[in-house]
Amino acid sequence: MRLHREPGKPMVMLQAGGWGVVAAMAMSGMRALTTQLGLVGQTPPEAMAKQSASGLLRQVPPGMRAAVIEVSHWGFGAVGGSLFGVLPQWLRRHRWTGPVYGLMVWLGFELGLAPILGLSQAKATRPVERAAFAADHVLFGLVLAKGLERRNT
Repeated sequence: MRLHREPGKPMVMLQAGGWGVVAAMAMSGMRALTTQLGLVGQTPPEAMAKQSASGLLRQVPPGMRAAVIEVSHWGFGAVGGSLFGVLPQWLRRHRWTGPVYGLMVWLGFELGLAPILGLSQAKATRPVERAAFAADHVLFGLVLAKGLERRNT
């Protein structure tokens, strides 16, 4: 286990950001399924856009709003991925780090961002929806960690 600074950390963070985008895309696929199955009402990116950034969203032509919301989610994935890249290599390689990281991102939204933004989801009891979001964030962490792991093979 090395505790010294990892060489090429900016490149690791850049690659992790790219994998964060891919992981957010995987989440989008899972959310399409859970929404179609009726397990999810409004996804967190939709809630943030429609409840907190509605003024900004009104600036976007109606036919483009869903695409803007999706691309913003990918941007959050890039940031989340880059932050994962900050973790030391020995920790990123642990098999549970990716899924735990994904759950931590989800908890950050549920316990921090949603209440700060005053989103209706923060006030509602939604066990099935929360379980679906926890699961798609585990998927985010798995895709992110496995993708970034490939850089060392």
